[in-house]
Amino acid sequence: MSHNTNLDRVLDRNRAFAATDVRTEVPELPFLPRQGLYLITCLDCRVDPAQVLGVGMGDALVQRNIGGRVTPSVLGDIAYAAYLVGAKAPEGPWFEVAVIHHTGCGSALLADDEIRLGYAERMGVDERSLLDTAVLDPAHTVAVDVERVRQYPQIPDEVKVSGHVYDLETGLVTTVVPAG
Repeated sequence: MSHNTNLDRVLDRNRAFAATDVRTEVPELPFLPRQGLYLITCLDCRVDPAQVLGVGMGDALVQRNIGGRVTPSVLGDIAYAAYLVGAKAPEGPWFEVAVIHHTGCGSALLADDEIRLGYAERMGVDERSLLDTAVLDPAHTVAVDVERVRQYPQIPDEVKVSGHVYDLETGLVTTVVPAG
């Protein structure tokens, strides 16, 4: 009995991938990415770092969530990666965190009172925190998130942080906050 799911096609692609050497050509633990990058971006399917930035297997740590926002969970994950570098390779190389927000982000719908309140009720969360998630002005929100990373005491100064905006119309990524 055959079951067709949306995942069948990508599982076929996975079998083809598993037959290649690409999966074995990645860095060893502590998983220092070849390009020295930790990318934070939106989960939007139009913003795939592999396509938009040409990021390949082993090139970068990639974290995706609603809006590409720097949440407490994201800060903890960056701090963990930094801790591993400090514990296993204190001389480096360290990595750069690149926060990337984008135009036309669906998280902007969280600025709509009805949607935000309904979702907050469904999730059992404070709706004010959801309003902060909305990316209405990506240049502004990316700057806010870069500052969140820079001010987090468990992330050492060796970890540089930059902020960028991906324009869905032009396909270009623009640096808003240079690495520092």
